[in-house]
Amino acid sequence: MSFQTIPGQAAAKQLLQNGLRQDKLSHAYIFSGPVGTGRSEMAIALAKAIYCQHGTDDACGECLECRKVEHRNHPDLHIVAPEGASIKIEQIRELQKEFAYRATASGTKIYILHHAEKMTVQAANSLLKFLEEPTSRVVAILITENGNALLPTIQSRAQWIQFTPMAREQMVLALLEEGFPAALVQPAAHLTAGLQAARELIGANWFAEMRTVMLQLAKETLTRFPTSMITVQQRIVKSELAEHMSSLFDLLILWFKDMVQLRLERRDRLVYNDQLDWMSSLAFSRDVSVWVRMMEQAVDLQKRLRFNANSQLVIEKMLVEMQGV
Repeated sequence: MSFQTIPGQAAAKQLLQNGLRQDKLSHAYIFSGPVGTGRSEMAIALAKAIYCQHGTDDACGECLECRKVEHRNHPDLHIVAPEGASIKIEQIRELQKEFAYRATASGTKIYILHHAEKMTVQAANSLLKFLEEPTSRVVAILITENGNALLPTIQSRAQWIQFTPMAREQMVLALLEEGFPAALVQPAAHLTAGLQAARELIGANWFAEMRTVMLQLAKETLTRFPTSMITVQQRIVKSELAEHMSSLFDLLILWFKDMVQLRLERRDRLVYNDQLDWMSSLAFSRDVSVWVRMMEQAVDLQKRLRFNANSQLVIEKMLVEMQGV
């Protein structure tokens, strides 16, 4: 893993590599941005570049120090992730204890906090003191989806690096070149912010099946309604797909967007291109405003899922409303 192997994020790479070349790295960084944009990979690439025995502004990837970082067994690199739902004060205290010891020949200690926004208040206050009074040469990397969720005092003491979603067209081309099927590439590129996240989604055992089931439900609901309720029971409730109900709504919302595009006779950016035979005729069975209303209902019901509503009841409500609109 080096800076050059991470797709996109040119601004982040330039800032970090300039700091390496000029020996002016910040003592703390906030890597903020959506999942899948390369935040974790960039943190490891930075650690490698700092410890690398041969490179100046990037890692060689071959020296002993680089290999130690790659295998996560470098004595001066410490990675912290939430234990359960949060990062606890005990974890930060343990980190401080580790950093009380002198660094090895590298002279620099690095710690990476994943999901930094999940620190408890006590942990965040403890980290703040650590940021203000490091006991040795330290580089802190706080990885978060939302840097604004961190304490303002932590935000002000770290250098922000914003990670932006990869351009969708670029993602699609890259994934197709890697040999992934177009039918899965299109929805994955719409539902993720970067190549790695898209690859993981496409590779998930349930994803292709969920796409198939969603299309079946949409078609059955609008053409032979009672059958779709049986499909919910047989193919979702009694299967592993029940654990990914929110993703079903993600795929359904994309389908509604396709129906709007078809109704407006725009076919250049459809997600479900391989389903045009039956979707094209069905799109004109309802007005654009109806498809938009269905989409809004799907968004609303998906929010209920996030507040622990009964998933079976939520999807059945969606199907009833689709049929009755």
